[in-house]
Amino acid sequence: METKHRGHPASWWAQFPDVSNRFDAAVVTEGLSECITAKIPSPLLRREAEIAADVVVRYLNKQSSPELAERAERAVERLVATVERLEERHTSDESGTIEAYALCHALQGRWAEAAAEAEPFVGTQPLLKVFVKALHLERFDTALAVRLLRAGQDPGAAVHAGLVVGKYAWWPHWLLKIVNERALAGRLDDETIAALDRCAYAELSPAQSKMARRLLNGEEAVVDASAHRLEALGETEAAAKLREGDLTAVALAARLIPL
Repeated sequence: METKHRGHPASWWAQFPDVSNRFDAAVVTEGLSECITAKIPSPLLRREAEIAADVVVRYLNKQSSPELAERAERAVERLVATVERLEERHTSDESGTIEAYALCHALQGRWAEAAAEAEPFVGTQPLLKVFVKALHLERFDTALAVRLLRAGQDPGAAVHAGLVVGKYAWWPHWLLKIVNERALAGRLDDETIAALDRCAYAELSPAQSKMARRLLNGEEAVVDASAHRLEALGETEAAAKLREGDLTAVALAARLIPL
């Protein structure tokens, strides 16, 4: 069970809709509703919450329906009124008003606020999965993105890494491992991706792949030996770049290793 923590502020959760132009209101609302309603201790309040969430999600999946729009608005108003009455009557939160208020915010389209309020009692992982699913991104490594988000990276960086790995899923395993390592370290920039792509296209043997990995990791002895080999072959510019840490020369240096 995930321990309680301060969690992320609403401003952090609010970044998710900005990283995808396909962010799905119905998916995030339904996901948040399922996470939150399960935590409402009162069976009667939980049932009313489930009914309201069902109506709102149906409307979000068919927003052209005036009838559903009206029913959704009434359902949320009814739930809010119920929660307010319960809060007036109870001095403790045994009725689940904290959870229910978070749900109300989710049903009102205030997903970031709802997530920030729900994180202490729902946990981070379930909420991350909901928001990442709502991005509706194709060729996307969801597991990596969630892992990076849990490691503390901002949504923009985590989504970028997930898109890279999803796009280049055909890369060899050893190269994808480097991508994951660099992504977790926050060092997966466009230059690195371009260099890794060259390595993927170089059709390296297992021995050459091992050498490329060591070069990409910046092992000084290996870099120096490879640079000398490049110089001996007249590739002085590539050797200089390799010594300077330029990743573009890695594929060339690795391919010079005998098969």
